[in-house]
Amino acid sequence: MDDGAATLRRPALSPSRAADFKQCPLLYRFRVVDKLPERPTPAQVRGTLVHTVLERLFSLPAAERVPERAKALLVPAWEKLAAEQPELARVFHEDEVTPETAWLESAGKLIDTYFRLEDPRRLEPEACELRVEVEIGDGLLLRGFVDRLDVAPTGDLRVVDYKTGAAPRAVGEMRALFQMKFYAVAILRSRNVVPARLRLLYLADGQVLDYSPELDELERFEKTLMAIWRAIESVGATGDFRANPSRLCDWCAHRARCPAFGGSPPPYPGWPEHPADDNEAEDLLGLIEPIRA
Repeated sequence: MDDGAATLRRPALSPSRAADFKQCPLLYRFRVVDKLPERPTPAQVRGTLVHTVLERLFSLPAAERVPERAKALLVPAWEKLAAEQPELARVFHEDEVTPETAWLESAGKLIDTYFRLEDPRRLEPEACELRVEVEIGDGLLLRGFVDRLDVAPTGDLRVVDYKTGAAPRAVGEMRALFQMKFYAVAILRSRNVVPARLRLLYLADGQVLDYSPELDELERFEKTLMAIWRAIESVGATGDFRANPSRLCDWCAHRARCPAFGGSPPPYPGWPEHPADDNEAEDLLGLIEPIRA
């Protein structure tokens, strides 16, 4: 029996998909139920590349974690990503506005900014790109990927997330903290420890956002996640995924299908027996910062 395959088929909630439903139930339907494709932008692909390079950086001996070594990883990492996911390479064939060489240089600048924020030679993370999966109340399975988990000599945990966009304003900050609290709840329930710090590193402008959650706060947030999942299941049974127009619609890949803009969604295929959380797509839809950032 393939336990990994069985786990992937089980209904689960990821931070990006939970945020999608809160933002716009119809967007959640398009991504999770209809599985409509979304063409990545050069900025999104760059985010995936930078995450890959930073993950590989921490696989090197501490003394080698310097800017020159990190930037030397960019081209090999990009070649590997493009070979494994050809749709990423097609971005530059379809978008003549962004030359690939300039794009790689911009990724290098994000790496430079990272080194201004912290010295990786002094860090020994417990894990990078850590898959977290835990069942909470009502049998809800939480699943996601943490960019980095640091453990201090005292045992304190720090959850670190890289954002390749700029530090957001209030709405974007709330969405980012939603994601981090999601990870904090998953760690709380899997390790029985409240993370001492949640840290967001914004590589476009060199900003750092630190947040220290409290136990009662995470317990309330856990109830919020369960309420979101109950709402998803309820709407899924009826197919009544409604659009919720906002300023974020300007960046939505599905405006042409949205009733709020005169479009028509495809026929509702019905709520799947095992709705996927689409974690395999997190690289392009959750781990990286949208172009609006």
